Amino acid sequence: MATTTNIDHTGNAGEYKETNGAGMQREMTHEEHQTAKAAARFGYGPLAHTNTASAGERLPAFGGEFQPGTYKQVKDRNIANPAPLGLCAFALTTFVLGLINMGTRGLAAPNLVVGIAFGYGGLVQLLAGMWEMAVGNTFGATALSSYGGFWISFGIILTPGGFDIEAELASASPTAFYDEFGLYLIGWFIFTTLLVLCTLKSTVAFFCLFFSLDMAFMLLGIGYLHRDSMGAPNPPIIKAGGFFALLAAFMAWYNALAGIADDSNSFFIIPVVHFPWSVKGMQQRGKLDDAGNKIA
Repeated sequence: MATTTNIDHTGNAGEYKETNGAGMQREMTHEEHQTAKAAARFGYGPLAHTNTASAGERLPAFGGEFQPGTYKQVKDRNIANPAPLGLCAFALTTFVLGLINMGTRGLAAPNLVVGIAFGYGGLVQLLAGMWEMAVGNTFGATALSSYGGFWISFGIILTPGGFDIEAELASASPTAFYDEFGLYLIGWFIFTTLLVLCTLKSTVAFFCLFFSLDMAFMLLGIGYLHRDSMGAPNPPIIKAGGFFALLAAFMAWYNALAGIADDSNSFFIIPVVHFPWSVKGMQQRGKLDDAGNKIA
């Protein structure tokens, strides 16, 4: 049976109480409590993303929950956190495509990505986005579902011998496919920019994920629209886009690990670092109280 942990601080050394789901209590040592408090200040550890007070308390932004702002945990949630699954699906597909765009081992054609785009980055990420709706996370549902759709559409466009989209456009004009694919990527750059704006008051790890992805879409779109003298996608710009795609993949894995790892399954905790102007950051600096109100 799953258990939850509540921590009660009575104000005296040696009287920090930890209660599990079975109603049993043990006294936390002063050192244990201070360690937990120190971890929470940096936005990680059990106290950073587990509600240990009243049911109405709002929790700080957390990349592992795919929440860019303060939020309430779903009451009596009986399903797992879907964000790490969606993040991992996004990360692996983006990792492979980023390596190909950088020309790793002389690779150029992204045919291998098609299978991953359909099966993992597309289908699995889309399902994770749908479950984000079930837990009430609008941002997570919008982002994961949209990028799941992106990878499915990417697979459709580049399926060799299947939909013949590239071949049909090439027959009309040698540059038609590159132009249209570049505009397609610029459209995703615009969408990702909207999401970046929603992460400016969250955590450094969360912001870096979407900022690096935004740069990847922008550079890849420019690389297809601003071609080289041979009429092919501009190699240096495409490689730069591949680099930012790799960075986005690792940041997605990092946020996923932050949502999976806790003191029950890991020997270390994952720092996510709240921006000083975020709600959590201002509380740490004494600008806001625990309810998020300004302190006079």
